[in-house]
Amino acid sequence: MGTRVYVGNLPFDMDANAIRALFEEGGRRVADVKIITDRDTGRPRGFAFVEMENQSDAQAAIQTLNGREIGGRPLTVNEAREQAPRRGNGGGGFRSGGGGGGGRRPRGY
Repeated sequence: MGTRVYVGNLPFDMDANAIRALFEEGGRRVADVKIITDRDTGRPRGFAFVEMENQSDAQAAIQTLNGREIGGRPLTVNEAREQAPRRGNGGGGFRSGGGGGGGRRPRGY
């Protein structure tokens, strides 16, 4: 399995082929590109995940591309981290416990 790289601040008109070509510069090997889209509109959200073939290609891409300007926007490129588990029941809505802070107070108050 390769190494996943996060790439943020992408121009909204950049497609997967353009991202692949950018990450393959200098002979690096890309396994997959996934552009994240808005679930309601289907439009790109401005970031993607690139699966590199190996750790050394991923590190080279991070060093070369992080901060590089593409379409007038400086890219953010770093090793992707696993998403933290979400808390709660996903219902959103109102919080119980009243005003801004909500919830319980520590003992002694």
